[in-house]
Amino acid sequence: MEKEVGRKMNVRSPQTNLAFQKLFGLPPEEFLINDFTCHLKRKMPLQGRLFLSARIIGFHTNLFGHQTKFFFLWEDIEDIQIVPPTLSSMGSPIIVMTLRPGRGMDAQHGAKTKEDGRLKFRFQSFVSFNIAHRTIMALWKARSLSPEQRVQIIEESEAKSIQTDESSSLGLDDVSMSEVYASALSVPVSFFMEVFSGGILDHRVMEKAGCLNYFYTPWESEKGDVYERHIRYKFDKNISCYRGEVTSTQQRSTLSDKNGWLVEEVMTLHGIPLGDNFNLHLRYQIEDLPPKSKRCMVRVYFGITWLKSTTNQKRITKNIMKNMQDRLKTIFCVVEREFAAR
Repeated sequence: MEKEVGRKMNVRSPQTNLAFQKLFGLPPEEFLINDFTCHLKRKMPLQGRLFLSARIIGFHTNLFGHQTKFFFLWEDIEDIQIVPPTLSSMGSPIIVMTLRPGRGMDAQHGAKTKEDGRLKFRFQSFVSFNIAHRTIMALWKARSLSPEQRVQIIEESEAKSIQTDESSSLGLDDVSMSEVYASALSVPVSFFMEVFSGGILDHRVMEKAGCLNYFYTPWESEKGDVYERHIRYKFDKNISCYRGEVTSTQQRSTLSDKNGWLVEEVMTLHGIPLGDNFNLHLRYQIEDLPPKSKRCMVRVYFGITWLKSTTNQKRITKNIMKNMQDRLKTIFCVVEREFAAR
């Protein structure tokens, strides 16, 4: 059945399908139809990627070196509902999938809740929510149809219009990071870390950087001394003519061998062309300089993970890096001015 459907649909390259099959331990006849950046909602949102085939729906993330993956069958799903945006979903509609009693137990570590033996999975913050929802509903409705009927309903949902480069990647490799900014700032570490506190300095920095409707969750312990929070904001029109939106996951921990902090961030861009094709990675390394100097050394590393290949990747990467460097300069200048004004 999958092979017959595959001949009539925009199937990924053999390399991408092989990586998909290997990731979830699937048979050779399983093919990838589409995949989407989103957040899995458990106790806290987990940024990752949702993979759709004719038979299964799978989720995978490798965030800050911690890997989570699971899948379940379309036929295991009893109901799919859309929940309107809430404060906890950071303004994003939520797709809630409820499995039949006793089904999908191998994937229960990804479930938000378990009620009467039914697992509930919550997915939110899709870059292309309408396309993702339309494709998901088409595949679920087609789960018991013949191959011909399955192709027809998916085509009617316009899923066939989603064009993906044949060399697209699942983005499973560790991202390569390069230093894009380094500066000794005339502020102590404790003051600089207020940039990530959710307080006055945090809001002021985001405002000056052209970030509107800034929303953040409190820092919560992820494991040991590692803390995590999620942020969301929109770009000012002076920053982006598309006025896109950003969802971001940040992790904060102390440096192991130095007096300072490490802040890592994974960003997803919404509402801009090709936003579903990549994730941005930032790493802030903040080290305390001699106490009497009241200064700190800040190094920022940047990387980009291409989830789907596209033309002009080098030019896009260069433009993003230039914009990121300009933004960092603005942030650091604001921090120093605010400290001097105290």
